[in-house]
Amino acid sequence: MDKFIIKGGYKLNGEVTISGAKNSALALMPAALLASGNYTFTNMPDLRDIKTMSSLLQDIGMMIKRKGHTLTLDTKGVSKYKAPYELVKKMRASIYVLGPLLSRYGYAKVSLPGGCAWGPRPVNLHIEGIQKLGAHVELEHGYIIAKAKRLRGTIINFDVSSVGATGNILMAAVLAKGTTIIENAAIEPEITALSEFLIKMGAKIDGIRTHRLEIEGVDELHTANEEMIPDRIEAGTYLVAGAITGGKIKIMKCNPEHLSTITEKLKEAGATLLIDSDIIELKAPKQIHPVDVTTSIYPGFPTDMQAQWIALMMLANGSSVVTDTIYYDRFKHVPELVRLGADIELNKNIAVIKGVKKLIGAKVMSTDLRASASLILAGLVAEGTTEVLRVYHIDRGYETIEKKLRSLGADIRRVSSKEF
Repeated sequence: MDKFIIKGGYKLNGEVTISGAKNSALALMPAALLASGNYTFTNMPDLRDIKTMSSLLQDIGMMIKRKGHTLTLDTKGVSKYKAPYELVKKMRASIYVLGPLLSRYGYAKVSLPGGCAWGPRPVNLHIEGIQKLGAHVELEHGYIIAKAKRLRGTIINFDVSSVGATGNILMAAVLAKGTTIIENAAIEPEITALSEFLIKMGAKIDGIRTHRLEIEGVDELHTANEEMIPDRIEAGTYLVAGAITGGKIKIMKCNPEHLSTITEKLKEAGATLLIDSDIIELKAPKQIHPVDVTTSIYPGFPTDMQAQWIALMMLANGSSVVTDTIYYDRFKHVPELVRLGADIELNKNIAVIKGVKKLIGAKVMSTDLRASASLILAGLVAEGTTEVLRVYHIDRGYETIEKKLRSLGADIRRVSSKEF
C-alpha cells in the first residue's frame, strides 16, 4: 500500500483543473447496458472506481477502451447478466447494473455491494423499487436475483431521498411498459446528468431537477455520447485546500451552480471568492471564522464534504459544530485528526470542533475516501511531516491528487510500499 508524505506549511497558489465527476460516470457507464452499440464518454476521470466499474462491465461482456480521458464502450457483446461478489465488493456503485440489466434483459444477479468501510447503507430502496415495477426478487447466498419479462410502470415514493436508488429505478423504468412516477427523487447533479443522458438515448423523462420524475417507458433506446460533468466534491476539496493553507487558488472547468452551498460557507469562513461561468477563484481568509454546517441532500451541504470542512474548522478562531444527517457514523477521520493536534469532541453524529493555533505532523491512517482528503488537508498545514497511510482510498475519487497539489506549491509525495 502506498502512502503520502507531506511537509506542511506551504500556501497553495495557482490554478487547478477539475476532473470529470466520479459519481456521474459510475451511473452513466451502466446506463450503456440499456442499448446495444458504441458509446463515447469524454472528460472521464482516471480513478480506481472507474477501473473497478470497467472491470465489472467487461466481465458482463462489454468492451471498454480508454485513451486519455476518453472512454469508448461497445455493448454488443453483453451476454452475462451476473455481477459477481469479487468485483461488486470493491465498490457500492456496482449495484447500478441492477436496474439496466433487469430492464433490458429481464434478469439480473447482483452481489450485495461493498465499498467504504463505514456505515450501514442498505440497498432496500433499490430492491423495493424494482419489486414495485413488477420484478420478482430473491436474496440468495449474498446475491440479489431479480426477474421480470417486462417491468411495468408504477408510482414509487421513496421514504428517503436516495441518489443511488433514484438512479437505479430511473434506469429500470425507461424501458418499462407504461408510466413510472418517482416521488421524493434525488435532485443531485449526478441524477440530472443521468436523466439528460437517458433522454439522449431516446428515453422520455419529465421533471428533471425536481423531486418528482415522470418516466414514460419506451420499447427501445439507442446509443449516445456524453461528456462527464465536473466533480463538485473534488472542486470543493481544492477550495478548502486553498482556504486552509492561506493561499490563493483558481479552480478551472468547474460548475459553480453545483458548489453554491460550499462557496457560501467559505465566504462565511472569511474567504473571498470570485465566480465566473466555469471558474472559481478563492483568496484565503487571514483568520478562519468558525462556521457550523449540517449536511443535507442536494442542494444542501454535501456529506461528502463533511470531513474536509472539519479539517478547515480545526484552525478556526473559535468553536464550530458539524452535524451529519445523512450518515450518522461517518466520523472515523476524527480520531486521526486528533492525532495531529485537533480538538474535536464527537457525540453520535455531531462533531464539536474547537479551533487550535497549530497542528503537528504525525502518522495517520485513512479509513475511507473523504477521510483521506481531510487528512491530506490537515497535513498541508501541520508543522513538520505527516504520513498518510492507506492512500488507495483517495485513488478511488481524486485523480492524481498529489500532482495537482504539487502544481499549487504543496510538498507532498507518494511513496510506494516497496520503498517502505
